[in-house]
Amino acid sequence: MTAQLNPRGDVAVLVPAAGAGVRLGPGGPKALRRIGGEPLLVHAVRRIAAAPSVHTVVVAAPPGDEEAVRALLRPVAALTVVAGGTTRQESVAAALAAVPAGPEIVLVHDAARALTPTALVESVAGAVRGGEDAVVPVLPVVDTIKEVSAAGAVLGTVDRAALRAVQTPQGFRRAVLAAAHAAAVDPLTDDAGLVEKQGVRVTCVPGSEYAMKITRPFDLVLAEHLLTAVPLAGHH
Repeated sequence: MTAQLNPRGDVAVLVPAAGAGVRLGPGGPKALRRIGGEPLLVHAVRRIAAAPSVHTVVVAAPPGDEEAVRALLRPVAALTVVAGGTTRQESVAAALAAVPAGPEIVLVHDAARALTPTALVESVAGAVRGGEDAVVPVLPVVDTIKEVSAAGAVLGTVDRAALRAVQTPQGFRRAVLAAAHAAAVDPLTDDAGLVEKQGVRVTCVPGSEYAMKITRPFDLVLAEHLLTAVPLAGHH
């Protein structure tokens, strides 16, 4: 079933999916790994496209694979596929350039967070719509975090009360994200980090356990199990 995007929506979602994804071991790009018989990218896009306020979805594919990714996603939603770059930043910038006039809220989402609830997409978009320049979904840090030297010695324990684990989608006013990417110099920074460097305030909304990043073999097993348990809108 093809998801219907909202022609009156005010949200564009960018999905950088050009990465090689080496952490999942051999078997092709991370975004094309399968759970429930379908690639992670398909699951991610289906959930995004089902969010009521989403007008446009732009996927940045591995260069040279645009047509294959287009064919893969055609049954899922009517969306745009562009060639990504060698870094996440280049891929997001390429996707952003392909967003048509209209949507003024832009979300950036990891294809590896394939089970993200549509409710989280709407929550992030709603915070930007309410006046925030930049919004990230976060979860409390539950593990004890220690700082460790290169030699493996513990240097100290970090107070986790002030720490949060950041998820995606990350949401931005379109002009804010465009300015941050135009000035970007650090390819390793996430989009909120680029915006922080511009001196823009980034705020938080509650994340979702289901928006976990599927990066290791264990995550794939867990996601496969959750797939049958998580409705499209998800538990938020």
